[in-house]
Amino acid sequence: MVIMYNSSVEGGRLEAGERGASVERSEWVARFRERLSELIAREGVSRAAFAARIGLDRSTLSQLLSSENARLPRAETIAAIARSCQVSADWLLGLSQSGRPGTELVAGTLEIEPGGASPMDERLRRWRSEAIGSKIRYVPTTLPDVLKTATVCAYEFRGHSEADTATRRRDAESNLNYTRIPETDMEACCPAQVFKDLAHGHGMWRELPKADRLEQLAQAARLAEELYPTFRMFLYDGRDRFSVPFTILGSKRVAVYFGEMYFVFNATEHIRIMTRHFDALIRAATVQPTEIGSYLTALCREAEDVPA
Repeated sequence: MVIMYNSSVEGGRLEAGERGASVERSEWVARFRERLSELIAREGVSRAAFAARIGLDRSTLSQLLSSENARLPRAETIAAIARSCQVSADWLLGLSQSGRPGTELVAGTLEIEPGGASPMDERLRRWRSEAIGSKIRYVPTTLPDVLKTATVCAYEFRGHSEADTATRRRDAESNLNYTRIPETDMEACCPAQVFKDLAHGHGMWRELPKADRLEQLAQAARLAEELYPTFRMFLYDGRDRFSVPFTILGSKRVAVYFGEMYFVFNATEHIRIMTRHFDALIRAATVQPTEIGSYLTALCREAEDVPA
């Protein structure tokens, strides 16, 4: 399932929750006007001063407050008001009774789409293609897809249909081919423990045969060096840091993976928040991209001494 927030209001209705649960635009406009008036009164400033702080013309603000106005402002305007006044966009639109910021995005159409069992599906391929030329940053679910062997792809998807497993392998190959495009700029960051567990056959890897683990470590070491600097991998100590899997696709969107669904954010402020989180993981990295090859090679030697 994909839950996607965007900032478009189409036709004469604004949908929320399930498809079909909609209200007339005039009701949304009236709620927005009431909340905006409440904000101005709460701030204790003139309309002119409020408009200047938000970055609006005074005439635009007057139009938004007019009872004759029948249109919601642009998403960028809603976001600017919410950010400046430290309230949520949902509260501004009457979707929430809580004005606390930081929990909602710019309200718009809520789309729920079925399908999302694989963290690499058609949507991510399309979004990734749109981001060519921009930096892509991601925290993988386990190992970075570009480094996975076909055997590991099948192992991770055991219990699924052969068609799903084949799709997963194609996804990994597609991601690898994408990484080899000259314009690609991709960074991955994940816990070092994922590779340590792989080397020693611990955790989720305990049922993966030793020969397959060695093959995976060797391929990861080879590809990490081959793809550098187009692809750069950082490892952090999972005991000190935690992150859910997510992908930042340039400045367009962030896809956060929750097992069988994505939350897709396209609000600039939320993309910045996730980018800061990713940067914090990089700053905490204990293994840098130039050290990955030797680090994984050393793990290969450790794995050879581990009983089968």
